[in-house]
Amino acid sequence: MAFTSRLISKSRQLYGSQIILHKEYALPLRGFAKEASRPALKGDEMLKNIFLEVKKKFETAMGILRKEKITIDPDDPAAVTQYANVMKTIRQKADLFSESQRIQYTIQSRTANIQDARTYLLTLKEIRTKRGLTDELGAEAMMMNALEKIEKEIKKPLMRNDKNGMALLLAEFDKINKKLGIRKEDLPKYEEQLELKIAKAQLEELKKDALEAMETQKKREEFKDEPMADVKSLDIRNFI
Repeated sequence: MAFTSRLISKSRQLYGSQIILHKEYALPLRGFAKEASRPALKGDEMLKNIFLEVKKKFETAMGILRKEKITIDPDDPAAVTQYANVMKTIRQKADLFSESQRIQYTIQSRTANIQDARTYLLTLKEIRTKRGLTDELGAEAMMMNALEKIEKEIKKPLMRNDKNGMALLLAEFDKINKKLGIRKEDLPKYEEQLELKIAKAQLEELKKDALEAMETQKKREEFKDEPMADVKSLDIRNFI
């Protein structure tokens, strides 16, 4: 069941793109909107509904994993793409969120009550750090420099409800995006790249788990003379 648990657990966020962190480029979160519209429930009824919903999502995921062939080969782009597609199918069928949607929800919930732009940007950095995201482009420093420039111009801290000041800041962010070659219309491409990186990282973890399990089994007397199987030949469906 170790393979199954790893496959259906929440994806661990390992990589990211700074574009996901921009509030003005937020991805739509239809699922969360639906959650907000549900009537309030109390006590046992709420717990029962949560249990049934989780059970339904679990069974949906298991049903897909029993049908789809997954090759544990993080070095094979085709295997990584296949794995990513399987995970995407599970998210769609089980009504789960993608990694970028999880990140965006975290940003929205953590920054909802933040009044000033500086604390907002620092909170984004904190979220990025805690989730293991990388800022390979150096976008954070550029964004903070842009904020410094605007606050120097207006001679006071920039508040998020300052429409004129925020317009100036967002204009600076647009310049940064242009300099870095980031375009709003490319968001789907960035999300796809993110999902592929996560898929590769998860396959690497699965491969590590499989090798450790086989090494442990080989230490047992009855398996001493048995050759270790090639991880790529394992069919996860046999472990479900």
